[in-house]
Order: sequence, then structure tokens, then C-alpha cells
Amino acid sequence: MDLWAPVLGVYCERQDASFWAEPVNAVTNLAFVIAGVVAFRRSGNDRAAAALALIVIAIGVGSFLFHTFATRWALIADVAPIQLFVAAYFGLAMRRFLGLSRGGAIVATALFLAAAAGLGAALAQGPLRGAGGYAGGLAGLLGVAAACLIRARGGPPETEAARSRRTGYALLGAAALFAVSLGFRTIDGLACAYVPTGTHPVWHLLNAVTLFWLVETFRRARA
Repeated sequence: MDLWAPVLGVYCERQDASFWAEPVNAVTNLAFVIAGVVAFRRSGNDRAAAALALIVIAIGVGSFLFHTFATRWALIADVAPIQLFVAAYFGLAMRRFLGLSRGGAIVATALFLAAAAGLGAALAQGPLRGAGGYAGGLAGLLGVAAACLIRARGGPPETEAARSRRTGYALLGAAALFAVSLGFRTIDGLACAYVPTGTHPVWHLLNAVTLFWLVETFRRARA
């Protein structure tokens, strides 16, 4: 594989292979960096929340690289931090939100990643292919939110039940915002005829808010 091979024709803003061919897509990645820095500063002594915040910063850096260099190695730099965040957040959520053991969290995360990959593959060739790589994350987010709300009704101590309820509703809110941002990502190609930049920059901005929301929800759920 030629890691320096160009990856073009993905976004309508890019008309050539030059570094600044996608200025809006590139600059809006600053939203991820800001979200990650603010989340990191708020994490205090919560190492897990701090680690998630650092991954959010890495997402912004990786996406910036792809929207400027537009090569295969830059695509890997774009995708890898996103997948790392999805896996790390789900696994840590199993521990903190649902109280699973370390082994249980690992098994649950492995099953989730397999299901998410299957869903992404199923959507890859259809009209929702723009959402294919992220639909599993949305489904997982809704599933964890539902599990938290069910757990809140399952009879734990009142303070723990209240925490699970707050977490569940916060995750539902994050899922709703993520769904909206994913919608903008999905229609990007269709919007090219009407908006020169497409709608991908909106995906960046809304997704940055979503990731901050998720890290903040995780931090606040700490016992």
C-alpha cells in the first residue's frame, strides 16, 4: 500500500490536491481541539476522563491532517483516533455507568465493536453509506443510555439510581445531537450543488460538541 497515495473526491470542497484545498473543513477541526482542551482542564484527577479528552484532541489533529494532506496515511490518522474513542468510551462506560467488571467490560466492548462493524458494512453500499461508519456508535450510545435508565429503575441505592438516571438522559441528549450531526455528514455529497463547502464542516462543529458532552457526562458520573 502506498501511504502517500492521494485520497481525493471525498468532499466537494476539495477541487485539487493542494494543502489548503479544504480550508473550511480543515479549520473547523479546531472545534475538536477546543472541546478536548476544555474537557481535559475539567477532568481534574479523573484520569479516565482526561484520557478521553486527549483522544478528542487527537481526533481534531487527525482530521486536520486528512483535510489538508488528503493521503492514505492521513486517512489513517483521521480514522484511528475516532475508533479509539468509540472503543475506549464504550468500555469505560461499561465500568462506570453500568458497574461491569473489567473482564465483563472487555467482552461487552468486543461484542459491540463486532456489531458496529457489521452494521457499518450493511450500510456501506446504500443511501446511508455516509453514516455507515458511525451508525454503530449511535446505536451503542442509545443502548448504553437505555441500560442506564433501566438500571435506575432496578433498585440500586437512591443516590446511585439518581446518578444512573441523569447519565441515561444525558446520553440520550448526546445521541440526539450526534444523530443531527451525522445527518449533516450523510447529506454532504448531496449538498455540494447548493453549498460549495458541503455540510461536512457542520458535522465537525456539532460532533465536537457531542464529544465534549460525552466526556463531561462520563466525568460527572464518577462516584
